[in-house]
Parts: sequence; structure tokens; C-alpha cells
Amino acid sequence: MTSLRDLALSAKAWPFEEARKVLKRYEKAPPEKGYVLFETGYGPSGLPHIGTFGEVLRTTMVRRAFGLMSDIPTKLLAFSDDMDGLRKVPDNIENKEPLQAALNKRLTKVPDPFGTHESFGYHNNNRLCEFLDSFGFEYEFASSTDYYFSGRFDDALIRVLEQYEAVQKIMLPSLRDERRETYSPFLPIDPETDEVYQAPVIATDAAKGTIVYRRDDGQEIETPVTGGRCKLQWKPDWSMRWYALGVDYEMSGKDLIDSVKLSSKICRALGGPPPETLTYELFLDDSGQKISKSKGNGLSMEEWLRYAPNESLALFMFQKPKTAKRLYFDVIPKAVDEYLTFLNKFGDEETPRRLENPVWHIHNGQPPESGSGISFGLLLNLASVCNSEDKAVLWGFISRYAPNASPEKDPFLDGLVGHAIRYYQDFVKPHKAFKAPDDKDRAAIADLRATLAALPVETSAEDIQTEVYEVGKRHDYENLRDWFKALYQVLLGQEQGPRIGSFFALYGLPETIALIDRALAGEDLSVA
Repeated sequence: MTSLRDLALSAKAWPFEEARKVLKRYEKAPPEKGYVLFETGYGPSGLPHIGTFGEVLRTTMVRRAFGLMSDIPTKLLAFSDDMDGLRKVPDNIENKEPLQAALNKRLTKVPDPFGTHESFGYHNNNRLCEFLDSFGFEYEFASSTDYYFSGRFDDALIRVLEQYEAVQKIMLPSLRDERRETYSPFLPIDPETDEVYQAPVIATDAAKGTIVYRRDDGQEIETPVTGGRCKLQWKPDWSMRWYALGVDYEMSGKDLIDSVKLSSKICRALGGPPPETLTYELFLDDSGQKISKSKGNGLSMEEWLRYAPNESLALFMFQKPKTAKRLYFDVIPKAVDEYLTFLNKFGDEETPRRLENPVWHIHNGQPPESGSGISFGLLLNLASVCNSEDKAVLWGFISRYAPNASPEKDPFLDGLVGHAIRYYQDFVKPHKAFKAPDDKDRAAIADLRATLAALPVETSAEDIQTEVYEVGKRHDYENLRDWFKALYQVLLGQEQGPRIGSFFALYGLPETIALIDRALAGEDLSVA
């Protein structure tokens, strides 16, 4: 019998493909540091956003895939670049005055506009950790401020100083002419003001571990590059971190392709191998613009989780990481139902297929049992016809459709009911537009009413679906999609909807007949 490890070594799902790249690094000998290091980076100049979460989740999936292939221990480091200077006040912060007054200070010295932490950097770090913890990630958090001031980077910083000219040779061709004149990989930090200077460096001394820089007032200052007195520009900083920590894997967005190339060259110049990398496509907002933590456009994690379970968000992150995707409210229902579909398939799949199933990666190979088979789309439409914010009302229909289900026995479904009600109230209800049936639709819907009335109350969803098809055929709809569209418009007030037979079965045949009667009588179906 083929072992799980052997299956993983040939599995096609992208986390396994990425993990094999890391495994190849150590095919001759294990890492001297004793573990494989996966890293994610976070810039806390703005509030954590959903893209940051996606990077940690995807890296975790690669790490888990690697763990199936190898016995080498692994670590995941979530690294915060909180030594950066605040160059711009984020657009999505209401209390901007404290930040405006602290421009150019390192982020761990910028006042917290929310008043909850010692600094803006620490506030954002805490927000990031809260989100990662809520999803149960296994990671180690690292602060750039801590690493610089503790001396953990000192040896690597001296190495950058020793290779100063080599680093400059790599960086300068990538810069504009005017920037080249003053560029240095080292950014001095004023110990009194905590400002991060972009100042010309006029001398370096690797033996002493110092640089001399010229301030705006013309004064020349000699300072150590160690102990938190300097930090590196971010591309050299990134490569220094790879070198200092022995990072084996880090992914990044498409906008950083050139940065990855430059940082990889610098890492090699320092004497270390750069990590394996994956370039993922960027998330876009509803206007097709890149989401940004400073603008606050697109979806936040809190917003997604208000309307859908975290498993659906994990699936959205898993699917096609190299394809640009709109990240807005209208993608949520599809993501939820796709997750439920994959979960329902998992139990019947052979092991090789399971390794390709997204729920294996979402649940680390141990997904829960599939539930009642009720989709998010069905719940949205049930909320629509009930026009209720009361979960108990929807559960009245659910319990009849799935007698073994209950809020206590199926907390996931109960949570899904709440998500569906909130999504319906905020995004579906405001846009409902019922269509009055024309003569053709009226005749067909009246025929459907008579057909449903002749069926036993316990008729299955599949049999109901078949009867709905037959009615459409009898009334000469050239395209049966037009028939189903008419049902959605007349009965649900929307252009599309769930599998109609499943919805009728969930809502109940007597209730469906009553709904049809109200529609044919011209009643306002927006009122339950």
C-alpha cells in the first residue's frame, strides 16, 4: 500500500508543490539550525488586513504539506517590521492628529491613536496576533524592534556593513537618479527623537561597526549600526533577515517581484541562500483596485466573519493563489457553498483525491463530518421568504427538512443560519425587486402550483426539481434558464437563486404553494 508520505510527494495541490521546493533544499543534509523556517512579513504602518491573514494561512498550508513529507522540525515566524518610520498617516484612521505629529518616528514610538497600547506599532501587532490566534495558527511572533535592540541582528548588520559596496552595487541601478545620490542601506535612528532618518552616509567602518551620516543641518554624526541605532532600508532589511535567521520559505505579492529579486541578490552577497518563494496575485476591491491597509478598501477579516464562517475565508485563500481575485462582499456566498461542496465530497474520496481537496489543507487533514446538506444559498432564500431576523423561525423549517439537525447538535449550521440572516438583511434585502409575471410566466407558475399540490408533502428535493423542469418544458421555454429565472424574479425578487427543488423542499410544499398563490394574486412578497 502506498504510504501517505509517498502520496504527498506526488500530490498536485499547490501547497505540496511548494513544500517539495523546500524539501529539495535539504535533500543532502538537514538544516544546521535544526529546523526549517517559514516566514511571513507584516508592515504595521496600517491596521492588519485580510491579505496579511491570507499570507499566514497559505504559508501554514505549505508548512503542513512539508510536515507530511519530512520529519525535519519546522517553525513559522510572523515578523513585524515595526522599526519602520511612519511615512504616511493611514486613510482609515479617524484620530489622525497623534500620527500626523509623529511622522518619521519608528512605529513602536508613534502614539497609539486608539489609546489601548504603548504605541501604534504595538497596537497593530496585537491586532495581528489576535486574528492569528482566533484561527488557531501555530506561529511565533517576532518584532523588528525587539530583534534590533536585543542585538539579535548585530552580526548580520556588521556583515551588511562589510558588504556595503556590494549591496550598493545591487541597489543603486534600481533607483531613480536623484535617489541614487543619497541612498544608503542604513537608516540612522535618532536616540532622542526616535526619528528614522533617510540621510546620506559619507563614511563606513566595518571594523568599528559604524557609519557617518550627514543630517539636514549639515552636521556629521558617527553612529554604530548595531543595538537599534540604525535600521536597514526595507529591501536590504528583508535580505538581512533571511540571512540572519536562515529563512527557508517566504511568499509575497505580485507587486514585490522586483523586490524579491533584489533581496535575493543581496542575501547571496551576504553569504547565504535566499528562501524559496511564491509570488501570489493581489486581492482587488469591488472597483478592481488593489486592496491596501492604508486605504482600508476591500474586505476586512471582521467583515467577512460577520457574514460567513472562517472555513469559507480559508477556502477563498486556498484557491488559485496565482490568480487575481475580487475580495468583496458578493464573493462570500459562493465561497461558503464551495466549502460545503468540498466538505461533502471528502468522505467519499480515496486518499489521493483527499490530498487535492481544499478541506484537507483547511483542516490539516482532519475535516469535520459533512452536515445536513443545506447550502448557504438555500438559507439566504429561506431568510428571504421568511423575512425574519429570528434564527428560531428558520430553524422551524430546517428541523422539518432535516429532523436530526438542531442548533445543539449542529453548531456549524446554527452559525451558518446567523450568517445568512445578517448577509440577507445587509446585502440581499435592499436590492430585492419582484417581477410581476407576464402571461406566459403566469400560466407556467399556475401549472407549477397545480403540479406541486398533487405531490406528497414528503416528496424529495430531486423529485421536485424534476417536476419543475417538466413544467418549464410544457410551456415551451426555449431555454429552461429563462424559466428558472422567472421563478426567482417572481417568487424571490432576484435574478438567480439556489437549486429550486431543494429550496421548495426546505421551505415546504404547502408553504411554497401559499407563496405562489400570493405571487399570482399580486401581493407584496417583500412582507412575510
